This record gives sequence, structure tokens and C-alpha cells, in this order.
Amino acid sequence: MAKTDDTIENRVYLFESLASSYVAAASELLGSEDEAVRQRAMRALAELAYVSCVVADTQHLTPEQVRERVLGSFAPEEAPKARAAKRR
Repeated sequence: MAKTDDTIENRVYLFESLASSYVAAASELLGSEDEAVRQRAMRALAELAYVSCVVADTQHLTPEQVRERVLGSFAPEEAPKARAAKRR
């Protein structure tokens, strides 16, 4: 169970670091009166959380493989059948 705890702890620390830097740089966007601007800023935070999880959960992969996992999340949405076919 220590490995799971370590992974969760790594996720938290990595996200905390990334999010802190982002919030400092994008505070005006996050506090914007324009709903669309705020949503884009929040989406960026969500992406940072995703990246933190991928990085923390893929200690066994090479940096190149981690990069592919992260960049794969930014691909345009595909039909579920096409995604399933690619995985095979």
C-alpha cells in the first residue's frame, strides 16, 4: 500500500507546484468577469491535474512514453470505436 500512498503524495506535490505557478501567472484570468475566460483558465488547471497524475502514475515508463501519454490527452476526440481499435 505504500506505493499507492507514494503515488498519491507525488500527485499532490506535483500538482501543488504546477498549480501554484499557474495561479500566480493567471490570477487575472481566473478572476475574470468573462465566463469563457474563467472556464479556459480552469480547464488549464484541470490539464495540470491530469498531467500530474500521468507523471506520478508512470514511474515505470521512459520520459518519451510519458510524453506520449500526456500529448495523447490533447488529441481531438475520436469516436469510441476508433479509440478501441487503436488500443488493440
